[in-house]
Amino acid sequence: MIMEILIKLYAYILSPLLSAYTWVIIIGALLTWVRPDPYNPIVQIIYRLTEPAYRFVRRLMPTVFNGLDIAPIIIILLLKFVEIILEVVFNRLALL
Repeated sequence: MIMEILIKLYAYILSPLLSAYTWVIIIGALLTWVRPDPYNPIVQIIYRLTEPAYRFVRRLMPTVFNGLDIAPIIIILLLKFVEIILEVVFNRLALL
């Protein structure tokens, strides 16, 4: 019973949430290339969603190389890693 709930939690909430946040990171990275209006509400929301993750990664390691910030790439790789680990764990739980 609890295993079913955990598997459904992953399938219906965690996995789509991780995918959506990955897309927010990608959109935020693309926005840095075009320099949109910083007062645009959508741009502000994207910056508010991405900056804490960028700040966390930048605190752990240098992320700017030759003027290119690789923090979004690191975050996307970490999100995919977490997604794969969760999928493996929940698939193993489903077999029990």
